[in-house]
Amino acid sequence: MEFSSGTDEPVSAEVVSIANALSLPAESYGNDPDIEMAWAMRAMQHAEVYYKLISSVDPQFLKLTKVDDQIYSEFREHFEKLKIDVLDPEELKSDSAKEKWRPFCLKFSGIVEDYNYGTLLRLDCSQGYTEENTIFAPRIQFFAIEIARNREGYNKAVYSSVHDEGRVKGINGAEDGRKKGSDSGGEEKVENGTHSRGEDDEGVTREGEKEN
Repeated sequence: MEFSSGTDEPVSAEVVSIANALSLPAESYGNDPDIEMAWAMRAMQHAEVYYKLISSVDPQFLKLTKVDDQIYSEFREHFEKLKIDVLDPEELKSDSAKEKWRPFCLKFSGIVEDYNYGTLLRLDCSQGYTEENTIFAPRIQFFAIEIARNREGYNKAVYSSVHDEGRVKGINGAEDGRKKGSDSGGEEKVENGTHSRGEDDEGVTREGEKEN
């Protein structure tokens, strides 16, 4: 699987390596519980990398495959009204849904590598990969839905929540710093990117001149 950003921001070799971890379809493992567990762990690694990616890079800039445009165009042509922010499992797993998805998936045989391999897919795109929020889906189904979520702005909720939390922490840290300065007896002012603190700064004003 290829993950890249539409910006100049590089994607690490570790991300690429783990993103390519799914090397065999689940059905090829038979019923060996140890091998099934290993496959499930690889699928989870892939999911963790993808979630980290949409948390750190604005999803609208992400490119998941070399044929994102084709996947998105075909997807919305076949599933114009499919609700993708919160998926209904019946729209993916019921017998009637499988019949509708099958021709779409087969179109990408030989175009998308490992198009039918099992991949973890989130039901609610604003949430992470929890047991309740995750189902298995063919890789091309994952691509179709996640590309659409990225392009239509639904995955922005994940990116925004992470960065909003970071800004709140930064603001709280600044407030804590000002409080400590006030408690130490110095008056702190922040204005135009500069500051002054009474006696703690030896009487230096914002203009850099000592008070008389």
